[in-house]
Amino acid sequence: MKIEIIGAGPAGLYFALLAKKHDRSHRITVHEQNPEGATYGWGVVFSDIGLSFLKEADPDFFQAFIAHHERCDYMEIVHRGTHVQVHGNHFSRTSRIDMLRVLQQACEREGVRIEYGRRVEDARALAADCDLLVAADGGNSAVRTQMAEQFRPRFVRRRNKFAWYGTHQRFHPVSLIFRETAHGVFIAHSYQYGPELSTFLVEVDPDTWRRAGLDTASEEESRRFCAEVFRPELGGNELLTNRSLWFEANIVSNERWSHGNIVLLGDALRTVHFSLGSGTRMAMQDAIALHRGVVAHPADLPAALQAFESARRDASSSFQQSASRSLDWYENVGERMHLDPLPFAYDYMRRTGKVSHEDLRQRDPHFTRACEALQPAA
Repeated sequence: MKIEIIGAGPAGLYFALLAKKHDRSHRITVHEQNPEGATYGWGVVFSDIGLSFLKEADPDFFQAFIAHHERCDYMEIVHRGTHVQVHGNHFSRTSRIDMLRVLQQACEREGVRIEYGRRVEDARALAADCDLLVAADGGNSAVRTQMAEQFRPRFVRRRNKFAWYGTHQRFHPVSLIFRETAHGVFIAHSYQYGPELSTFLVEVDPDTWRRAGLDTASEEESRRFCAEVFRPELGGNELLTNRSLWFEANIVSNERWSHGNIVLLGDALRTVHFSLGSGTRMAMQDAIALHRGVVAHPADLPAALQAFESARRDASSSFQQSASRSLDWYENVGERMHLDPLPFAYDYMRRTGKVSHEDLRQRDPHFTRACEALQPAA
């Protein structure tokens, strides 16, 4: 097959790698609009469940993929300055640029052609010259925009404001920090992803954001303000910027996943909010499912694309529903700030409705026993 892929993110590169390793006669080109080595953001997080899919799909690549990951088997919820640990939550973290570098090098070793600084202006024209066009060009997909009538995307903009930062303060566990201020509640999502760096995502509701003057603050002024809010956790370390501008979460879904020989993949297909930390996992699972569809139906592209959609649509919808409930919890966290640290952490862990008390008991019996001890006797 002649396969053209738009977007050198995890979805596009991983599909290219799997397809080329399976059949070296495939002619695969990846088109990426940004220069080589240019990426935005700090670290990415995988759960053990997320990594298990990658190990099953390609055990050899999996070992290279995780070689430099930071690992931890617990998380912390910080409320009123109290650090509540919840064990049995296994996370593996790496920098986004290192993840993409490992994928890029693996693709190039197999003979995948990657063209950087190459913006595809006409997806239909490119599709007419190949057997399969994979649109893996992210949450702001140009292909999806060009063909909105065919894919019928739906967008739901959420209310909270976010800014991505980094820091040299090392947050070994995945840490959720909730801080009450005179302006309102600030939240930090933080985790170490390399020997010297951590991601530090700041979240705040729009009213608090405006009361704090962040609606008119510059990037540098916002950075300094947020660093002072979380000074007890940051210590002497500062926040670092990388296009750290305030934005709102835009949740994307599509009524149709493919049109002709064009298929959406990863964030172009569906976004998963970072409060669940599974966007990259979902993108790479999409790549696995699309690859398996093509392998199962090598001479029947419509059947291959239908197999991909059948394998992934239910999981995609379920994950987006969980993400929506998680977002609801964060957007209304002010209603829960009166809780003591342990009940607050328990409420957080069950925010999506997907984690039962028994699930928590299996993960961390000490945590659940401590929560049970606080319950009034029947």
